[in-house]
Amino acid sequence: MTFIKESAGNASSNRLSESVGAHVLYVVAVAAFAAAIPPQAYGAVGAGAVGTIGFLALWRYGWGFLHFIRALVFRKRAFPRMRKAADAAVEQAPPNAFLLVTTFRIDSAVTARVYRAVFAAALAAPGRATVVASVVEAGDQRLVKSLFRAVCGEASNVDLVMVRIAGTGKRDALAYGFRAIARRTPADDDVVAVIDGDSIVPPDLVRKCAGFFQLDPQVGALTTDELSEVRGRRIFQEWYSLRFAQRHTLMSSVGLSQRVLTLTGRMAMFRASIICNPEFIRQVELDYVDHWRLGRFKFLTGDDKSSWFWLLRNGYKMLYVPDIVVLTVEDPPSDSFISAAAMLMVRWFGNMLRTNSRALALGPRRIGLFTWWAILDQRMSMWTSLVGFAIALLAGIFVSGYALLLYALWILTSRYVLTLSLLASRPRVSVFYPFLLYFNQIFGSLVKVHVTFRLDRQKWTRQKTASAKATKRPLIASSFMSAYMHSLALAAFVTVLAWSMDVLPTPKPMLFLP
Repeated sequence: MTFIKESAGNASSNRLSESVGAHVLYVVAVAAFAAAIPPQAYGAVGAGAVGTIGFLALWRYGWGFLHFIRALVFRKRAFPRMRKAADAAVEQAPPNAFLLVTTFRIDSAVTARVYRAVFAAALAAPGRATVVASVVEAGDQRLVKSLFRAVCGEASNVDLVMVRIAGTGKRDALAYGFRAIARRTPADDDVVAVIDGDSIVPPDLVRKCAGFFQLDPQVGALTTDELSEVRGRRIFQEWYSLRFAQRHTLMSSVGLSQRVLTLTGRMAMFRASIICNPEFIRQVELDYVDHWRLGRFKFLTGDDKSSWFWLLRNGYKMLYVPDIVVLTVEDPPSDSFISAAAMLMVRWFGNMLRTNSRALALGPRRIGLFTWWAILDQRMSMWTSLVGFAIALLAGIFVSGYALLLYALWILTSRYVLTLSLLASRPRVSVFYPFLLYFNQIFGSLVKVHVTFRLDRQKWTRQKTASAKATKRPLIASSFMSAYMHSLALAAFVTVLAWSMDVLPTPKPMLFLP
């Protein structure tokens, strides 16, 4: 045992040494690159380009700095008080808990790990616990029952409810599970944890989360921090690690306003009275949007956005619990990093954009100014994040080739500073983060813009589920209009930037005389 601990410690020390060495090499390389740029390059870029980038940089980095400060205030000042009160509340009146797990097309090794963790959390719950397993295949049903007997035994304080459904999607699986819970008539203060089939929860999940619902009747749901176990190449591991580190900062920031921007489908806990509400169940099961051009279309993915919007519209608080970590097992949908990132981003950003407009329509008075502005920023950032890249290209073509070198130096420096800021969220940051941050910014923004004009196109990578409109009949007219409006918006975006840089002559207003 001592040998194992020493070996683990030595391995950790070696990884730390490699990480420090890589960071030193990165800083030296950037410094050498800056020294190699000739002095005349710094004055070669026009004032218009510098002014436009400077204004937007002040806005974007100011907004990011605000999130950073709010995250620290939440984790260091606000949340510790909440944690102390929640722990006391759950000890005084332990609630009953329901743990709903949805499983479909996940390999048996992961399924076994997930349910072992769920049963362990149920056993450690302060009150009585019921595990509701929503499965499709008979093999999963047999596996879950055998794990229940092995972990919980027959004389435990845990019940198991099996729900078999057809493989028609996660929304149906959740709706059937919600109705199964409602039939057991839980008390209003009981809690329901909705857990994805590839998410491994900690044993103290219920004990550490249930108390927040007892502190305030307006608390409708909460979500927690996440870490990933990625079964793929190193680039995927670093990418997911970066994503969850950024998520931790953002969720901590909006957690200060007690309204998170998403209730992740990996693990979110709800007040039982909400889960049993027929309107809430219908929202999750049969959500749709009416679009001015695309008409009405149902949501296939994004069940977490549907539940989030229902709570937001009905005035509930949604909390973030940063000291509880859920481990998610990630299987990239493709061996190609670019292809996998594109597929995942289309799903993630599509879910966000399909709900964004109706959340904005609720208004700042109803949901709070900071929450409303953060939702608005999701829509604006896809364009503002492309400004620097577009201006650098225009300046490199029309002003001076040095513009591209200066832009590269700015990216290498600024993204490294952002990487170091993530040390407030994670004990380790990778030297790959600056490059992945920039990839997420540019590639992610391009995907968001693409999806904005094609909100009706949906696909769930695991279930291979595509939108009905895309599979039943080719909508040539709709696809043409989407491509036309997308191209028109990009052309207008580049034209405005070119005018701001004085690359194109500003059009003079036409005077019509009688």
